[in-house]
Amino acid sequence: MPVRLLRNMSCQQYLIQNHYVMKPLSKQEAEFPLAYVMVVHKDFDTFERLLWAVYTPQNVYCVHVDKKVTAMFKLEVEQLLSCFPNAFLASKMEPMVYAGFSRLQANLNCMKDLVASEVPWKYIINTCGQDFPLKTNREIVQYLKGFKGKNLTPRVLPPPHVLRRTKYVHVEQRYSWFSFVLWTWLRKPPPPHNRAIYFGSAYVALTKEFVHFVLEDPRAIDLLKWSRDTYSPDEHFWVTLNRIPGVPGSMPNASWTGNLRAVKWIDMEDKHGGCHGHYVHGICIYGNGDLKWLMDSPSLFANKFELNTYPLTVECLELRLRERALNQSETAIQPSWYF
Repeated sequence: MPVRLLRNMSCQQYLIQNHYVMKPLSKQEAEFPLAYVMVVHKDFDTFERLLWAVYTPQNVYCVHVDKKVTAMFKLEVEQLLSCFPNAFLASKMEPMVYAGFSRLQANLNCMKDLVASEVPWKYIINTCGQDFPLKTNREIVQYLKGFKGKNLTPRVLPPPHVLRRTKYVHVEQRYSWFSFVLWTWLRKPPPPHNRAIYFGSAYVALTKEFVHFVLEDPRAIDLLKWSRDTYSPDEHFWVTLNRIPGVPGSMPNASWTGNLRAVKWIDMEDKHGGCHGHYVHGICIYGNGDLKWLMDSPSLFANKFELNTYPLTVECLELRLRERALNQSETAIQPSWYF
């Protein structure tokens, strides 16, 4: 298994001892680079495993670290990223608040940096530090290519219990020991351009052309301003913009399209059979008993994992992922790529 120690090692030693794959494993992957947004606020070891699992030399990675983290945590991330020419810290950091606008802004900060990258990436995928891939890079590329330049923003019409998220003003509250989003009784004005607001996943896969639209088009900028005082705006921002006809890669009639994230919600146990780890914010932190469910999932990624709490869950997925990636390889396999 990977060694996972950067201290007292050169980058070359670290990459070899941790079995990083430093060449594209196929022509198809080399010609279809991806960009990753990685939003991190805790659990360095879990994030390190995520980077290891998704890393390939043709892709590009922007890591946004919560502005509130300790100097030591940020230093660890900086030291790790210094070993990769195609991975970097976001140029601007936000103090993160769960379900706050800051989470959306963190993604946008990285997207702005990635648009400026020289890597000719085709799709951008946003992740958090407690995600882990269930598919190899080649399988992710093949899946995204099947959408022929369309954005993947899984969505539904807003269920009744989330309507207040965009009807009332919400304010981020930050204290030294705790941060949260406060619901007020102040009603918000209607959305700009009479836009219907849709609800969906905060995790998306977007084309470069759509990201340019998000960063530059007045319709997107107006919606972003309006969304500043909503609850969990990343769950309506992407999906609402992707509904606009004529927008690059838009899917105006899409429903819950795209197997991007496997999540076990506490209120859906009748469908997934329960969590074998424990729940946080209504989401399962996967334990060993969830492995079969994860391996059977068609999704590209799963959320959430805690390496220090359930290490075998992550390690089993790592072994399976590397075995499949090397079996799919069209490149001569180097000995250090094997565990």
